[in-house]
Amino acid sequence: MRYFTLEEIKEYNGKKGRPAYIGYMGKVYDVSDSFLWKNGEHQVFHSAGNDLTEALKDAPHGEEFIKKFPVVGYLKISEK
Repeated sequence: MRYFTLEEIKEYNGKKGRPAYIGYMGKVYDVSDSFLWKNGEHQVFHSAGNDLTEALKDAPHGEEFIKKFPVVGYLKISEK
């Protein structure tokens, strides 16, 4: 499976026909087929192409919702 940097995942923002990927807990999920992620936007608050681990701590749903989507890789976080 592929490893994505935070910079690389930004390319997968769901805009202009690109896939919509989100990072969560070190994995990268493809949310492209979800009507909830139309054009890479979710509920006006979240955008595809980002690591949403921190943001989803306040979500009204649990991680089981995210884990329903296919995993397409892992998120490689810089150790700065």
